[in-house]
Amino acid sequence: MLRLIALAALATAFLAPPQHCHAQTPQIAAEQRMQHISIVALGEAKKGREPVYLIPGLSSPRQVWDGIAPDLAKDRQVLLVQVNGFGGDGIGQNGKSGMTDGIIPDILADAAKRGAKRPAVIGHSYGGLIAMMLAARHPDRVGRLLVVDTLPFFGRLFDPAATPASIAPRAEQLRAMTIAGADRMKAMPAVTSDPGGIWSNTPEGRIKVANWGLKADQRAVAQALYEDIVTDIGPELGKVTAKPFTILYAAGMGEAQAKAVWERAYAGTPARLVAVPDSYHFIMLDQPQRFAAEVKAFLAE
Repeated sequence: MLRLIALAALATAFLAPPQHCHAQTPQIAAEQRMQHISIVALGEAKKGREPVYLIPGLSSPRQVWDGIAPDLAKDRQVLLVQVNGFGGDGIGQNGKSGMTDGIIPDILADAAKRGAKRPAVIGHSYGGLIAMMLAARHPDRVGRLLVVDTLPFFGRLFDPAATPASIAPRAEQLRAMTIAGADRMKAMPAVTSDPGGIWSNTPEGRIKVANWGLKADQRAVAQALYEDIVTDIGPELGKVTAKPFTILYAAGMGEAQAKAVWERAYAGTPARLVAVPDSYHFIMLDQPQRFAAEVKAFLAE
Protein backbone atom coordinates (compact mmCIF):
# COMPACT_ATOMS: atom_id res chain seq x y z
CA MET A 1 0.00 0.00 0.00
CA LEU A 2 2.88 2.38 0.73
CA ARG A 3 4.02 1.95 -2.84
CA LEU A 4 0.56 2.82 -4.17
CA ILE A 5 0.23 5.88 -1.96
CA ALA A 6 3.64 7.08 -3.08
CA LEU A 7 2.70 6.45 -6.69
CA ALA A 8 -0.31 8.71 -6.35
CA ALA A 9 1.64 11.41 -4.54
CA LEU A 10 4.28 11.48 -7.25
CA ALA A 11 1.90 11.20 -10.20
CA THR A 12 3.27 14.31 -11.89
CA ALA A 13 6.69 12.69 -12.11
CA PHE A 14 5.65 9.98 -14.59
CA LEU A 15 8.49 9.91 -17.07
CA ALA A 16 9.41 9.73 -20.72
CA PRO A 17 10.88 8.29 -23.92
CA PRO A 18 13.30 8.34 -26.85
CA GLN A 19 11.98 7.65 -30.37
CA HIS A 20 13.91 4.89 -32.09
CA CYS A 21 14.25 1.24 -31.25
CA HIS A 22 17.26 -0.81 -30.27
CA ALA A 23 20.17 -0.26 -32.66
CA GLN A 24 21.16 -3.92 -32.70
CA THR A 25 17.73 -5.23 -33.63
CA PRO A 26 17.61 -6.60 -37.20
CA GLN A 27 14.88 -5.79 -39.70
CA ILE A 28 13.71 -2.49 -38.24
CA ALA A 29 11.03 -0.85 -40.35
CA ALA A 30 10.80 2.91 -40.74
CA GLU A 31 8.81 4.76 -38.11
CA GLN A 32 5.16 5.19 -39.10
CA ARG A 33 3.63 8.37 -37.67
CA MET A 34 -0.09 8.88 -37.06
CA GLN A 35 -2.09 11.60 -35.34
CA HIS A 36 -1.56 10.33 -31.80
CA ILE A 37 1.17 7.67 -31.99
CA SER A 38 4.07 6.40 -34.00
CA ILE A 39 4.94 2.75 -34.60
CA VAL A 40 8.21 1.00 -35.40
CA ALA A 41 7.99 -2.62 -36.56
CA LEU A 42 10.61 -5.22 -35.66
CA GLY A 43 10.83 -8.43 -37.62
CA GLU A 44 8.57 -9.68 -40.37
CA ALA A 45 4.94 -10.72 -40.25
CA LYS A 46 4.72 -14.49 -39.74
CA LYS A 47 2.00 -16.55 -41.41
CA GLY A 48 -0.36 -17.99 -38.82
CA ARG A 49 1.05 -15.88 -36.01
CA GLU A 50 -0.48 -12.55 -35.06
CA PRO A 51 1.85 -9.64 -34.24
CA VAL A 52 2.19 -8.13 -30.78
CA TYR A 53 1.72 -4.44 -29.99
CA LEU A 54 3.86 -3.08 -27.12
CA ILE A 55 2.52 0.16 -25.59
CA PRO A 56 4.73 2.04 -23.08
CA GLY A 57 3.46 4.07 -20.15
CA LEU A 58 3.15 7.75 -19.33
CA SER A 59 6.27 9.65 -20.44
CA SER A 60 7.91 6.37 -21.42
CA PRO A 61 9.51 5.53 -24.76
CA ARG A 62 9.44 2.45 -26.88
CA GLN A 63 12.92 1.74 -25.54
CA VAL A 64 11.28 0.49 -22.36
CA TRP A 65 10.78 -2.80 -24.27
CA ASP A 66 14.41 -3.17 -25.40
CA GLY A 67 14.92 -6.12 -23.06
CA ILE A 68 12.29 -8.28 -24.78
CA ALA A 69 11.52 -6.85 -28.24
CA PRO A 70 14.50 -8.26 -30.21
CA ASP A 71 13.92 -11.77 -28.90
CA LEU A 72 10.16 -11.64 -29.50
CA ALA A 73 10.79 -10.46 -33.07
CA LYS A 74 12.45 -13.79 -33.89
CA ASP A 75 9.05 -15.51 -33.79
CA ARG A 76 6.54 -12.79 -34.67
CA GLN A 77 6.33 -9.19 -35.77
CA VAL A 78 6.71 -6.76 -32.87
CA LEU A 79 5.02 -3.36 -33.18
CA LEU A 80 6.53 -0.77 -30.87
CA VAL A 81 4.08 2.02 -30.12
CA GLN A 82 5.12 5.44 -28.85
CA VAL A 83 2.70 8.20 -27.90
CA ASN A 84 3.49 11.37 -29.84
CA GLY A 85 5.37 13.83 -27.64
CA PHE A 86 6.59 11.29 -25.13
CA GLY A 87 9.92 10.93 -26.94
CA GLY A 88 10.51 14.64 -27.37
CA ASP A 89 9.04 14.46 -30.87
CA GLY A 90 6.11 16.47 -32.21
CA ILE A 91 2.91 15.96 -30.22
CA GLY A 92 0.64 15.79 -33.28
CA GLN A 93 -2.96 15.81 -32.06
CA ASN A 94 -1.99 15.11 -28.45
CA GLY A 95 -2.03 17.56 -25.56
CA LYS A 96 -5.74 18.26 -25.85
CA SER A 97 -9.00 16.62 -24.83
CA GLY A 98 -9.63 13.17 -26.29
CA MET A 99 -5.98 12.20 -26.52
CA THR A 100 -6.39 8.72 -25.03
CA ASP A 101 -9.54 7.96 -27.01
CA GLY A 102 -7.70 9.10 -30.14
CA ILE A 103 -4.90 6.57 -29.67
CA ILE A 104 -7.33 3.64 -30.02
CA PRO A 105 -8.35 4.26 -33.66
CA ASP A 106 -4.71 4.82 -34.61
CA ILE A 107 -3.82 1.34 -33.33
CA LEU A 108 -6.89 -0.21 -34.97
CA ALA A 109 -6.10 1.45 -38.29
CA ASP A 110 -2.52 0.19 -38.16
CA ALA A 111 -3.69 -3.35 -37.40
CA ALA A 112 -6.17 -3.26 -40.28
CA LYS A 113 -3.48 -2.03 -42.66
CA ARG A 114 -1.24 -4.93 -41.64
CA GLY A 115 -4.04 -7.48 -41.85
CA ALA A 116 -3.73 -8.23 -38.11
CA LYS A 117 -7.17 -9.50 -37.14
CA ARG A 118 -6.64 -10.25 -33.43
CA PRO A 119 -3.13 -9.19 -32.40
CA ALA A 120 -1.67 -9.58 -28.95
CA VAL A 121 -1.47 -6.33 -26.98
CA ILE A 122 0.87 -5.60 -24.07
CA GLY A 123 0.68 -2.29 -22.21
CA HIS A 124 2.55 -0.85 -19.23
CA SER A 125 1.07 1.76 -16.87
CA TYR A 126 -0.81 4.33 -19.03
CA GLY A 127 -0.19 1.96 -21.92
CA GLY A 128 -2.00 -0.71 -19.92
CA LEU A 129 -5.05 1.53 -19.66
CA ILE A 130 -4.95 2.02 -23.44
CA ALA A 131 -4.65 -1.75 -23.93
CA MET A 132 -7.66 -2.42 -21.69
CA MET A 133 -9.73 0.27 -23.40
CA LEU A 134 -8.88 -1.27 -26.76
CA ALA A 135 -9.76 -4.81 -25.65
CA ALA A 136 -12.96 -3.83 -23.82
CA ARG A 137 -14.37 -1.54 -26.50
CA HIS A 138 -13.24 -3.61 -29.49
CA PRO A 139 -13.21 -7.17 -28.14
CA ASP A 140 -13.17 -8.70 -31.61
CA ARG A 141 -9.89 -6.92 -32.43
CA VAL A 142 -7.63 -8.16 -29.58
CA GLY A 143 -6.59 -11.79 -29.24
CA ARG A 144 -4.39 -11.63 -26.13
CA LEU A 145 -4.04 -8.95 -23.46
CA LEU A 146 -1.21 -8.43 -20.97
CA VAL A 147 -1.41 -5.42 -18.64
CA VAL A 148 1.73 -4.47 -16.70
CA ASP A 149 1.28 -2.71 -13.33
CA THR A 150 -1.88 -0.82 -14.26
CA LEU A 151 -4.97 -0.42 -12.09
CA PRO A 152 -8.35 -0.07 -13.85
CA PHE A 153 -9.02 3.28 -12.11
CA PHE A 154 -5.88 5.24 -11.24
CA GLY A 155 -7.99 7.91 -9.54
CA ARG A 156 -8.71 5.60 -6.59
CA LEU A 157 -5.06 5.87 -5.52
CA PHE A 158 -5.91 9.41 -4.46
CA ASP A 159 -9.27 8.57 -2.91
CA PRO A 160 -10.62 5.02 -2.45
CA ALA A 161 -14.14 6.38 -2.82
CA ALA A 162 -13.38 8.39 -5.95
CA THR A 163 -15.51 8.53 -9.06
CA PRO A 164 -14.32 10.01 -12.36
CA ALA A 165 -16.36 13.14 -11.61
CA SER A 166 -15.18 13.57 -8.02
CA ILE A 167 -11.50 13.12 -8.89
CA ALA A 168 -11.59 15.48 -11.89
CA PRO A 169 -10.64 18.64 -9.91
CA ARG A 170 -7.56 16.88 -8.50
CA ALA A 171 -6.66 15.63 -11.96
CA GLU A 172 -7.04 19.14 -13.36
CA GLN A 173 -4.73 20.48 -10.66
CA LEU A 174 -2.07 17.92 -11.57
CA ARG A 175 -2.45 18.72 -15.25
CA ALA A 176 -1.89 22.41 -14.55
CA MET A 177 1.11 21.67 -12.31
CA THR A 178 2.67 19.49 -15.01
CA ILE A 179 2.31 22.19 -17.65
CA ALA A 180 3.63 24.84 -15.26
CA GLY A 181 6.76 22.76 -14.68
CA ALA A 182 7.51 22.28 -18.38
CA ASP A 183 10.19 24.98 -18.64
CA ARG A 184 11.92 23.68 -15.53
CA MET A 185 12.02 20.19 -17.01
CA LYS A 186 13.54 21.49 -20.25
CA ALA A 187 16.28 23.31 -18.36
CA MET A 188 17.32 20.33 -16.27
CA PRO A 189 20.60 18.58 -17.19
CA ALA A 190 20.79 14.86 -17.83
CA VAL A 191 20.53 12.78 -14.67
CA THR A 192 23.79 11.03 -13.83
CA SER A 193 23.29 10.03 -10.18
CA ASP A 194 20.46 8.22 -8.42
CA PRO A 195 17.45 10.57 -8.20
CA GLY A 196 15.56 8.24 -5.85
CA GLY A 197 11.89 7.52 -6.33
CA ILE A 198 9.52 4.59 -6.65
CA TRP A 199 9.69 3.81 -10.34
CA SER A 200 12.51 1.27 -10.16
CA ASN A 201 14.25 -0.53 -7.32
CA THR A 202 17.75 -0.01 -8.74
CA PRO A 203 19.78 3.20 -9.14
CA GLU A 204 20.37 2.33 -12.80
CA GLY A 205 16.68 1.95 -13.43
CA ARG A 206 15.81 5.20 -11.68
CA ILE A 207 18.45 7.10 -13.67
CA LYS A 208 17.14 5.64 -16.92
CA VAL A 209 13.53 6.52 -16.15
CA ALA A 210 14.47 10.03 -15.02
CA ASN A 211 16.31 10.75 -18.24
CA TRP A 212 13.42 9.45 -20.29
CA GLY A 213 11.22 11.86 -18.38
CA LEU A 214 13.28 14.89 -19.26
CA LYS A 215 12.63 14.33 -22.96
CA ALA A 216 8.85 14.24 -22.86
CA ASP A 217 6.71 17.12 -24.10
CA GLN A 218 4.89 18.10 -20.93
CA ARG A 219 1.78 19.17 -22.82
CA ALA A 220 1.24 15.59 -23.92
CA VAL A 221 2.22 14.25 -20.50
CA ALA A 222 -0.19 16.60 -18.70
CA GLN A 223 -3.19 15.66 -20.83
CA ALA A 224 -2.43 11.94 -20.66
CA LEU A 225 -2.03 12.17 -16.87
CA TYR A 226 -5.39 13.93 -16.55
CA GLU A 227 -7.18 11.35 -18.69
CA ASP A 228 -5.44 8.47 -16.94
CA ILE A 229 -6.65 9.68 -13.54
CA VAL A 230 -10.29 10.25 -14.53
CA THR A 231 -10.79 7.09 -16.61
CA ASP A 232 -12.38 4.07 -14.90
CA ILE A 233 -12.22 1.12 -17.29
CA GLY A 234 -13.22 -1.35 -14.56
CA PRO A 235 -16.96 -1.54 -15.38
CA GLU A 236 -16.11 -2.36 -19.02
CA LEU A 237 -13.65 -5.20 -18.40
CA GLY A 238 -16.38 -7.83 -18.47
CA LYS A 239 -16.54 -7.23 -22.22
CA VAL A 240 -12.95 -8.36 -22.74
CA THR A 241 -12.81 -11.65 -24.65
CA ALA A 242 -9.03 -11.73 -25.14
CA LYS A 243 -7.42 -14.92 -23.82
CA PRO A 244 -5.29 -14.86 -21.88
CA PHE A 245 -6.10 -11.61 -20.09
CA THR A 246 -3.27 -11.25 -17.60
CA ILE A 247 -2.39 -8.52 -15.09
CA LEU A 248 1.29 -8.51 -14.09
CA TYR A 249 1.77 -6.33 -11.03
CA ALA A 250 4.74 -5.23 -8.92
CA ALA A 251 4.82 -6.44 -5.32
CA GLY A 252 8.18 -5.07 -4.23
CA MET A 253 6.85 -3.08 -1.29
CA GLY A 254 4.88 -5.85 0.35
CA GLU A 255 3.28 -8.86 -1.31
CA ALA A 256 0.31 -9.22 1.02
CA GLN A 257 -0.66 -5.55 0.82
CA ALA A 258 -0.20 -5.45 -2.95
CA LYS A 259 -2.28 -8.61 -3.42
CA ALA A 260 -5.15 -7.13 -1.42
CA VAL A 261 -5.16 -3.93 -3.47
CA TRP A 262 -4.91 -5.59 -6.87
CA GLU A 263 -7.41 -8.37 -6.17
CA ARG A 264 -9.95 -5.83 -4.95
CA ALA A 265 -9.40 -3.63 -8.01
CA TYR A 266 -9.92 -6.48 -10.50
CA ALA A 267 -12.60 -8.43 -8.61
CA GLY A 268 -15.36 -9.65 -10.90
CA THR A 269 -13.31 -9.24 -14.09
CA PRO A 270 -11.95 -12.03 -16.32
CA ALA A 271 -8.37 -10.98 -15.57
CA ARG A 272 -5.80 -13.37 -14.08
CA LEU A 273 -3.40 -11.63 -11.67
CA VAL A 274 0.30 -12.46 -11.38
CA ALA A 275 2.49 -10.82 -8.70
CA VAL A 276 6.16 -10.02 -9.31
CA PRO A 277 8.07 -9.71 -6.02
CA ASP A 278 11.22 -7.59 -5.73
CA SER A 279 10.01 -5.12 -8.33
CA TYR A 280 8.68 -1.60 -8.41
CA HIS A 281 6.63 -0.02 -11.21
CA PHE A 282 9.05 -0.73 -14.09
CA ILE A 283 9.01 -4.51 -13.83
CA MET A 284 10.87 -4.89 -17.11
CA LEU A 285 13.83 -2.98 -15.62
CA ASP A 286 13.77 -4.47 -12.13
CA GLN A 287 13.15 -8.12 -12.99
CA PRO A 288 14.08 -8.47 -16.68
CA GLN A 289 14.45 -12.26 -16.71
CA ARG A 290 11.18 -12.85 -14.87
CA PHE A 291 9.45 -10.30 -17.08
CA ALA A 292 10.72 -11.90 -20.29
CA ALA A 293 9.61 -15.33 -19.06
CA GLU A 294 6.11 -14.03 -18.23
CA VAL A 295 5.76 -12.40 -21.66
CA LYS A 296 6.86 -15.56 -23.44
CA ALA A 297 4.44 -17.67 -21.38
CA PHE A 298 1.64 -15.22 -22.14
CA LEU A 299 2.27 -15.45 -25.89
CA ALA A 300 2.53 -19.24 -25.75
CA GLU A 301 -0.83 -19.85 -24.02
